[in-house]
Order: sequence, then C-alpha cells, then structure tokens
Amino acid sequence: MFPAMTAPRQVSISPADAEPRPTSTNIDLYGLSDRGRVRSDNQDQFLIASLHKLLRVHQSSLPPEDITTLISESRGHILLVADGVGGRPDGQAASGTVVKTIAHHVTHLMDLYRRLDSNNEATFVSELEKSVLKSHDVLVEEGNKEYGGHGGATTLTMIAALWPHAYVIQVGDSRCYRLRDGRLERMTEDQTMAQALVEQGALTETEARRSPLRGILASALGGRDMTPRIHATDCRWDDVVLLCTDGLTRHVGDEEIEAELQAIRTAPESCRRLIQLALDRGGEDNVTVVIGRLKNKPSGL
Repeated sequence: MFPAMTAPRQVSISPADAEPRPTSTNIDLYGLSDRGRVRSDNQDQFLIASLHKLLRVHQSSLPPEDITTLISESRGHILLVADGVGGRPDGQAASGTVVKTIAHHVTHLMDLYRRLDSNNEATFVSELEKSVLKSHDVLVEEGNKEYGGHGGATTLTMIAALWPHAYVIQVGDSRCYRLRDGRLERMTEDQTMAQALVEQGALTETEARRSPLRGILASALGGRDMTPRIHATDCRWDDVVLLCTDGLTRHVGDEEIEAELQAIRTAPESCRRLIQLALDRGGEDNVTVVIGRLKNKPSGL
C-alpha cells in the first residue's frame, strides 16, 4: 500500500480576476529529448497533449462537406516528462509505459469534460491521480512478472492546465519550473535521499548538491517507495512553464534557466538552446526539456 497523493491546495480565482481564455493561436508548446554524450540509449520520455470535446459523425443525411467530425477548442493541456531509473531493467520501457498509461486514461475522460462546465475540477484532479497510480500498478505488475519484483522504474513530472487553473504532479526528481513576473519559481521538490536529509535538517542545501545521495531517488513509479505529490496553482498569460529531467539540471543552473526563459522568443528555440548547453558541458545523462507559454497577448492585458 502506498499513501494517497497530497491533497491539492485550491486556488480561488474570481471571474473578475481571470484573464481571457487563450485560443489555439496563442499556444506555444514544444518538447525535445537527447540521449546525451555518454549514454547509449535514451530512457527519457515526454508528452504534450491537448484536451478536447469531440463529435464524431458516423452517418448523416447531410452531404459530407456540410457536417464532419467536430473538435472543440482545447479545454486544457497536459505536459509531462518521465526519466527511466538507471540501474533498473528496462528503464526506457518503464518511462514509456507511464506515458502511454496516462495518455490512455486521459482519453477516456469525455464525461468529465461535461462536468467541468460546472467548475467541478476536483473530479479532474482525482482522475489524474488515478492515472498516475494506475501507471505505477502496471509497472509493478510487469516487474513481478518479468523480473521477480525488480522491474523498471521511472520518475514522472506532469502539469495539467485547465485555464485558469493548473495542477502539478510529481514523483521523483524531474522538475517543473515557472517563470512568473520575470522570476523563476521551482514548482517541485526533488524526491531524493539527499533532499529528504535536507528536510530533516541533516544536510544543508549546499551539502545536498555535493552529496552522492542527490542521485538516489526516494520515490519512483514502479519502485519500492512511491509518494506522488500534487500542487494546485493558477495560470497567467505571461507565465512560461518548463519541465525537465535531471540531465538538464545537473549541467545547467536555475539562474541560467531563468535567463533563457526571460529572453524566450519561441519554445522550440529555447528547448534547443538549453539542451545544447547541457551537451556542451558533458551531457552525462539523457536530457529532456518541455516548454509551454502563451503568445500574442491581447491588448489591454
């Protein structure tokens, strides 16, 4: 038995405070992954997906050009990264399994979208939680079947944005950052043995960064210990969100990520520059970056 997710803190946003809902023309999303300079394979995975209502026409007396499959504007987006745990079998398969399991679960939420019209987003959060726990169960089952209980494991960091709300879910040490008002915020805490010692007062932050325990996970999907954390927040037009695996953060500091996002022109350009920076400094691990932001801000905001 594993503990349930930490209950999200609800963020109250009144209609008067909410900025206009973005459309598809405002969305700038991009993800990029590289195996690095040292590893022979890439155990990182990522996903960028939008959520829609769909009307699929099977038959009609109207001409085909008059009525076709109808897809609504996006109701929200899901961004995630997963980093297969080194030293465990099939790390690449483990991270891929998590991405596919969550994607499959999310595609079956059509009735949920109808309920979102009444602002019942607690149900959405519950479904996200189920998708994460389901992916863990799948990995454990596969590990028991194929590897005698020692199968693949992976991190997971995910943000689900349903304007103007957002939910960050994390297991492991892949990170989520947000640039807001020109300043970088780390939206997640690394779930490593070193960070656990910092929280207990046994290590300082400086000591933790140098400790060999900084790379030892205290929580992972498919692992013996798994404690997902969920954080509720809001979305604003000028926010820039970045998700990454530790292949980036072991070479690129927070101040450098902040500078890149402050100067961002497009999500693809910034993804490429950050990954290249990690590669130029050794690229010791797989490195994955996903960036999301809004563009073409309406006048008056």
